[in-house]
Amino acid sequence: MKNFYFIILVFLVIGCNTSNSVTHNTETDNPSGMDYSYLALGDSYTIGESVPEKERWPVQLVAQLNERGYKVAPPKIIAKTGWTSGNLLAAMRSELNYTREFDLVSILIGVNNQYQGQGIEDYEEELREIFKLALNHSKRREKGVFALSIPDYGVTPFGAENTETIGEEIDEFNAVFRRIAAEFEVDFYNITPISREAERDAALIAEDNLHPSGLMYRFWVEEIIDEIPQILPQ
Repeated sequence: MKNFYFIILVFLVIGCNTSNSVTHNTETDNPSGMDYSYLALGDSYTIGESVPEKERWPVQLVAQLNERGYKVAPPKIIAKTGWTSGNLLAAMRSELNYTREFDLVSILIGVNNQYQGQGIEDYEEELREIFKLALNHSKRREKGVFALSIPDYGVTPFGAENTETIGEEIDEFNAVFRRIAAEFEVDFYNITPISREAERDAALIAEDNLHPSGLMYRFWVEEIIDEIPQILPQ
């Protein structure tokens, strides 16, 4: 039974083909009365593996922005559990209409590159292409794009046997992520310290013992919510 449980958890990380849809498109064009559009790019952390749709952090971000009077349409989410930077890049090229631009674009990608043991050099190369495409689909170029750091799953029950190694490698990937964001003059928000609070608070972990709970996602949003309105065109 213990081995079976471990296999199930691994499946949740690598995603295969049965997880959340490749593109969760909650918009077509801006619904009537909405002023802003939002494109969220990522992996399981963006699609919100193991939490209800309303608890995904991009959805919570939109809800909080709307509460503050910013009329933001439901996000177009291009993400899937298990995606690496290469998977996301391929999906962006396939799914995005080249003429479509968004008021807000977010990027969070890289955990599966680390988990699958992929080279950090390949990650850097693919990340640059992701940023280029993101800027091409941003109405205000770099001013409309932001990135969130990779969370540290080493503090979860799933990663408990390799906590230190996972944490060190996540830091290495985040160093590249931060540097590439700076290269493109994109705001980079470090939510990794929040993810590490899960070591002391089980309420921050979803029922799968691996992914963040809706509460943790809320804390991420609270960390960035005062900054995001400055990105939106006035």
